[in-house]
Amino acid sequence: MTSSEIEMPGEVKADPAALMASLHLLPSPTPNLEIKYTKIFINNEWQNSESGRVFPVYNPATGEQVCEVQEADKADIDKAVQAARLAFSLGSVWRRMDASERGRLLDKLADLVERDRAVLATMESLNGGKPFLQAFYVDLQGVIKTLRYYAGWADKIHGMTIPVDGDYFTFTRHEPIGVCGQIIPWNFPLLMFAWKIAPALCCGNTVVIKPAEQTPLSALYMGALVKEAGFPPGVINILPGYGPTAGAAIASHVGIDKIAFTGSTELGRTPYVFICGLMALVDLKVPVLLLAYGEKSVGKLIQEAAGRSNLKRVTLELGGKSPNIIFADADLDYAVEQAHQGVFFNQGQCCTAGSRIFVEESIYEEFVRRSVERAKRRIVGSPFDPTTEQGPQIDKKQYNKILELIQSGVAEGAKLECGGKGLGRKGFFIEPTVFSNVTDDMRIAKEEIFGPVQEILRFKTMDEVIERANNSDFGLVAAVFTNDINKALTVSSAMQAGTVWINCYNALNAQSPFGGFKMSGNGREISLIVTCLVPIGSFECGAVELGHGVNGGDLLKTDWNRVLGRDWSGTYALSKLHEWGEFGLREYSEVKTVTVKIPQKNS
Repeated sequence: MTSSEIEMPGEVKADPAALMASLHLLPSPTPNLEIKYTKIFINNEWQNSESGRVFPVYNPATGEQVCEVQEADKADIDKAVQAARLAFSLGSVWRRMDASERGRLLDKLADLVERDRAVLATMESLNGGKPFLQAFYVDLQGVIKTLRYYAGWADKIHGMTIPVDGDYFTFTRHEPIGVCGQIIPWNFPLLMFAWKIAPALCCGNTVVIKPAEQTPLSALYMGALVKEAGFPPGVINILPGYGPTAGAAIASHVGIDKIAFTGSTELGRTPYVFICGLMALVDLKVPVLLLAYGEKSVGKLIQEAAGRSNLKRVTLELGGKSPNIIFADADLDYAVEQAHQGVFFNQGQCCTAGSRIFVEESIYEEFVRRSVERAKRRIVGSPFDPTTEQGPQIDKKQYNKILELIQSGVAEGAKLECGGKGLGRKGFFIEPTVFSNVTDDMRIAKEEIFGPVQEILRFKTMDEVIERANNSDFGLVAAVFTNDINKALTVSSAMQAGTVWINCYNALNAQSPFGGFKMSGNGREISLIVTCLVPIGSFECGAVELGHGVNGGDLLKTDWNRVLGRDWSGTYALSKLHEWGEFGLREYSEVKTVTVKIPQKNS
């Protein structure tokens, strides 16, 4: 059986028995993995940094250094942008390439990822600490499907004709934006790499991408596959480095036409070093601004730098503090397991983590009891043990931040039901932690923890929980568990979130838009969220898990006008689900209107 034939069982995250049953399909991690690629990748060549500086890369499971990687800074970004602009210039191989050929190259890249799937999964576990089982079945599968999805779109980006008045022929065409600067996080290094480059390349752009300094290895490995696949020089440039230097240079570079950033909103609350670098690069000369900028998130700083430099287009995905609402009529065992996985998946290091779990009062105590039992059964250990469910946190800084927030929960009066400590071994492991009696004003209920910490709050009425769930600076995702379709759709339509799940959590595929409301960001990217059930023109994505209380018959019998509070007749397509993955294409293309004066127009 080839790796391409190995699929993650549909209920693997919700059913530990299914997880164990899948182990016989899992290949072994690559033994004695050789780290071949540690240099900067510019113009299809491996290069040392202009400064000659390197930085260490660590294994979070042991805290030991794995290797050193060349550190890119402003001078290297300049070189990469120059290469990307040349590759994008009129008459270049890339600009003259057929769209179908761009798709073929993306498909070839997906083939190479499939070939090296076990190696890349091993690298993700070594460098990022995630369980090999997850890296192989979830992350790599997502990478492959994302590349193939956009490979299929490459020659299907159509314009339209417009019947204007007079003797004119008017049409539109979609054109690539140009050079795209992309900055990706450490929690899903390869998956975020694919999310960023696939739609950009599909549309014909060129890319300068900076992986997180904690996890650059898999992105650099992809550089070798990019060259092997046959992408022309300069189309994809990969530069590992730090935010204050490489990241700031990308944000402010006048040769970059668009920037896409994924990262936590919290990262920039006190980013004084980052700010100094950013201010220097955009030539701000008023020192008094430093304190004002000190309270802004990195996302805001990037948006400001983009505006001050050349008004480049910006896409930001900035994390969240997502509500997961459990009504008393939900399937309790199923809801407990889904809520557990929704928080603890990937060591809790997910922007979509459903860490604010609102449970209806009548089932609150039982839900807490079962959640604690499940957390105590969670297997924490080596990422390379196939039975491991939870690996280490990414580094010492994140480890300390999580433990500090846990202590704040205890100090503010939440009940620590289990966990709450480090595991006292090499590496950055933290016990699965569950809090009950959490109130909305506590730090653990307001701040993105990005760790294995579950906070369970209680509610009495639907109106109350809607108001409380929306009372957040964030709006990335939300979820609701209920057997009542009216409750499900009333809550989902009221949620201020870019994605809403009904009777499911982290339901993933490669076709749908992803992005947040409010401080969770702006713009939309390719997503691994399931198909939409919302009106055309909306930017909110919804998903319904059929077979857990909500069924098609209920959907057809629902009074939509009453549920949604307005006349939606003819707008919801209940018999057909709309796939909106093309939103990612809109973020990486420009629309041009062309009007031609003609002698005579005939209909």
